[in-house]
Amino acid sequence: MSVSSNASSASCNGSVDDSITTTGTTTATTDSSELTHILNRRQEIMDSQEAGIVVPRNYKVNVYTEFQEFSRKQIKDYQKTFNTYDTARDGYLDLNELKYMMEKLGAPQTHLGLKKMIADVDEDHDGKISFREFLLIYRKAQAGELDSDSGLNQLARLTEIDVEQVGVTGAKNFFEAKIEQQLRTNKFHDEIRQEQEERRREEEERAQRRLQFQQRAAIFHLARNPCGVG
Repeated sequence: MSVSSNASSASCNGSVDDSITTTGTTTATTDSSELTHILNRRQEIMDSQEAGIVVPRNYKVNVYTEFQEFSRKQIKDYQKTFNTYDTARDGYLDLNELKYMMEKLGAPQTHLGLKKMIADVDEDHDGKISFREFLLIYRKAQAGELDSDSGLNQLARLTEIDVEQVGVTGAKNFFEAKIEQQLRTNKFHDEIRQEQEERRREEEERAQRRLQFQQRAAIFHLARNPCGVG
């Protein structure tokens, strides 16, 4: 092997070693930078929480785990509804998309009404509704935490059925039927309570009559035997 060949080989090996060293240094620097970023972010969160500042949730959540009160089928149905009106396909419902949704459901809202609907579930304060926040609407509705005439309550009720298929009139009839059924149930319970109350009054009247009879009998007996003889 010639001297020039050896020199070339040494030069090549040196370049490889330099490359490995540079790569290792870059990787270490990147790892260190990411770790520093994570630690700094964690410290920012801790400082914000200590100061009473709400830290936005910017991480993904498993909705099936968080919303265990709903079946997987229910969540998938809610996801389908959400996707129908997420026309931008960005994973959020903004004010215009929510406006369109409420109009299609037959329950249009004012601009302020729409803003309030978003604000009531907008936990990360980004001015729009994520799918997780969309599920909060149904959680609140199920827990009875929504005003009966609120926009969110209308949304929850109207998406229980497919308005696209039955139309607004069909949806109206559906909920009127549910209300009527509830009223019948309440009437049935009221009748049971009235019957129970009536039986209670009858028992009290019978007990009162027995007491009065016993008192009259005692007085009669005392009148016939004033000395207690016989």
